[in-house]
Amino acid sequence: MAALNKKTVDDFNAAGRRVLVRCDFNVPLKDGKITDDTRIVAALPTINKLIGEGAKVILCSHLGKVKNGPNEGESLTPVAERLSEKLGKEVNFVSDYNVTGEAATAAVAAMKPGDVVLLQNTRFRGKEETKPQDAGEGFAKELADLADDYVCDAFGSAHRAHASVAVVTKYIRAKGGTCAVGYLMQKEIKFLGNAVENPVRPFVAILGGAKVADKLNVISNLIEKCDTVIIGGGMAYTFARAKGYEIGTSLVDDTKVDYCKEMIEKAAKLGKNLLLPVDAVITDHFPDPIDDPSIATEVVDIDKIPADKMGMDIGPKTRAIYEDAVKTAKTVVWNGPMGVFENPVLAAGTKAVAAALAATTATTIIGGGDSAAAVNQLGYADKMSHISTGGGASLEFLEGKELPGVYAADDKN
Repeated sequence: MAALNKKTVDDFNAAGRRVLVRCDFNVPLKDGKITDDTRIVAALPTINKLIGEGAKVILCSHLGKVKNGPNEGESLTPVAERLSEKLGKEVNFVSDYNVTGEAATAAVAAMKPGDVVLLQNTRFRGKEETKPQDAGEGFAKELADLADDYVCDAFGSAHRAHASVAVVTKYIRAKGGTCAVGYLMQKEIKFLGNAVENPVRPFVAILGGAKVADKLNVISNLIEKCDTVIIGGGMAYTFARAKGYEIGTSLVDDTKVDYCKEMIEKAAKLGKNLLLPVDAVITDHFPDPIDDPSIATEVVDIDKIPADKMGMDIGPKTRAIYEDAVKTAKTVVWNGPMGVFENPVLAAGTKAVAAALAATTATTIIGGGDSAAAVNQLGYADKMSHISTGGGASLEFLEGKELPGVYAADDKN
């Protein structure tokens, strides 16, 4: 895989050079406070390496769902404060909404080796995430003008061909600079790349979450690559419908029923195990609030869901089957919860899978997003081989797609 042959921060000398590092500081905030700093911590090895070499380190990232233009609630101010604590040195935050304007230029000009500057939320410019053909070429050039070299360490954004992720490399390269990947990217590529290209078998994939549509190509690709594919979460009911079962008011994507039939046939034809739920935990309505512990549940076989009830989690028989499948595995990739894990009564399936992964000696890779949140919440994070920082990016990687943020880095000679 070409992605594995990229220059890294160890392949060039950054001493005295201005190095622009695209990080993924898209951390969750509540009332202006960071509730989980996993992504900040994940960026520290690359930043510390560059500081230690005497580079002038210029950091940039997006935060939140800003589309076009600033929103003070998504300023990187809290990130700058947390970074200063973690690095044990002052991070000079340029709060200018223009991101690369005069304030940024002046801050970079005043830098000494080992200094760190953090630019404002890249999406405040409004030219960050437009389509590649007009992806703020001007913005990308201005970012490149601030630096000599570029390091992409934002795996969570690596599947997007944005100005600060991919387009900027063109302008760094034009002036003879190096474009490399950071340690976090390297680790992600190593774990996910090896899982897809060269897994130790048996190789088991566990796919959950609500929508089949989000995982169409992943399901198809992993049926080819894996020995066993386990399906849970909301999308399991579209598979149940594909098998002709009555699924009551459970979540279903009627446009994907035929696709699910094709996948069941494909697995059978290739001699792969496609494990689907045999029973379900059902309720008569979706919990409101989502974590309401008083919601009444019952367990029924998957083909016996009453017309007025909805499936909310895999049942105990399914949990036992899925746990057994994990026990014999040597490589496991997990993306997506087994049920409405935010609710204590409907979290048993997701907990069972997390516990089974924690107990195995297999290489266990958690594909970001809700699965990562579930593993962290349940206290199993330190038992996993690798927890990906990118939900969408890890899914696209598992689909076998080239990620723009990886592709844009220089190849090793």
